Amino acid sequence: MLRSPEVLAALADAALPRLLPRSVAALPTRVTDKFQQALIEGADGAAWTVRLSRSPAAGAAAEQADAFARLLAKRVPFAVPIAEGRMTLADRNLVTVQPRLPGDPMVWRGLTAGSAEATGVGRALAALHDVDPRLADEVGAPSYDADGYRSRRLAVLDRAAGTGLVPAALLARWERALEEVSLWRFPTCVTHGPLEGHDVFWNGHVSAISSWENASVSDPADDFAALWVLAAPEAFDTVLETYSAARSEAPDKHLERRIRLSAELQRITVLLDAVTADDEDLIDRRTAALRRLGEQTVDDESLMPAAPRVRVSAAQPSDADEPIDDAEDDTTDTDDDAGATDEVRDHEFDEDEIDDEFDGADDAEDDADDEYDLDADDTIELKIDRPDRRDQ
Repeated sequence: MLRSPEVLAALADAALPRLLPRSVAALPTRVTDKFQQALIEGADGAAWTVRLSRSPAAGAAAEQADAFARLLAKRVPFAVPIAEGRMTLADRNLVTVQPRLPGDPMVWRGLTAGSAEATGVGRALAALHDVDPRLADEVGAPSYDADGYRSRRLAVLDRAAGTGLVPAALLARWERALEEVSLWRFPTCVTHGPLEGHDVFWNGHVSAISSWENASVSDPADDFAALWVLAAPEAFDTVLETYSAARSEAPDKHLERRIRLSAELQRITVLLDAVTADDEDLIDRRTAALRRLGEQTVDDESLMPAAPRVRVSAAQPSDADEPIDDAEDDTTDTDDDAGATDEVRDHEFDEDEIDDEFDGADDAEDDADDEYDLDADDTIELKIDRPDRRDQ
C-alpha cells in the first residue's frame, strides 16, 4: 500500500526531528519498486529525500546498503546516500531520511561518444571496481568468486525455468554460456548492481551514485548491463574504453560478452519479480519480451568465445590439428572479441522492451528530469501544528 506524500513527510519528521518539513513532493513509484520516495524541503530550506521500504526484506536491504555506503564514502570520488534519520515501523518497514544528493540524474540514452559524461561514468565505475573487496565482508554484503557467482546465476536460471514461461531456446543459450568456463575466469570486484541512469547524478562530473541495495562483490559486467542496452553503441564504447584505461588492472577479455549476457539475464530477474508481485499484466509483458528475444537470437553465437585457431605448417602437416599455445590464443581471442562487438549489437532491442528488461528503466530514464525538477503543482505545502523543536 502506498502512503500519501503527507504521511511520508510525517514519517520523515518522526525519523529526523530536526527536519521540520515545509513541503513535500512524491516521486513516481512503479509496481515492482521496492521503495516509495519523496522529496522534502525543511524549514531551513535544506533538501532531503525520504524513503519508505515496501517490504521488511527491502528494509533490511536498505539497512545493509546504508552500512555499506558509510564505508564506501571514504573510498570513492563521488557522494553516496547516507541516512541521517531512520525509524522502523510496526510492520517492520524502514523509513530513512537522507540529504538530497548533489547534481541531476543522468539519462543513458543521452550519452554521446567522447563526451565528458561518458568518460565520467567510465572513471566512476573504474574507481568503484578498484575498491578493496574486503569492504563487503565488513558489512556482510554478498561476496562471490567468479565460479560462485556463475553458480548463483545458474540457480536463478533454474528458478526461471520452473515458471514454464522462458523459451527453451533461451534457457539453452544461457546455460551454455554459464557453463563455458573460459568466460568465468576473472577477479570479482565491488559492484553496484545493474546501474541505471537515475542512479547516477551529474554536476559537471559524476557527483553521486544512489541505490546500493544490490551491492556485492561479483561480476563487474553487471554494472554495465543497462548502459549496454540503453546507451548508443559509440557512447557505450567511450564508457568502456575509459573504464579499461582507468582500472588499476586491465579487465578480462570476455567482459563485454558477459555484459551482453548480464543484460539478457536481467529479463528473467524482472520476470521473477513480476511473478512474485503476482501482476498478470507485467508477467504477460515480460514473457512476450522473452519470446521476442528468443526470436532475435536464433543462431546467434555472440555470447560464446571464438573457437581457438590451429597452427597450419606446410613443413609439418600433422601440426594442423594442434591448438595454438595459450599466449597466442589470448591474443587471437581478443581480436575476435573486438570483431564480435558489431555482431552482438546487430540484435537491437525494441523500444517497448526496455522497461521489461530493466524494471522500468525506460520510464525512469524518460521521467528522470521530471522527478527531480517537480512542478509547483506537484509540491504540497505543509503546515504542522506542534511546538517548535529547533532548540531541542
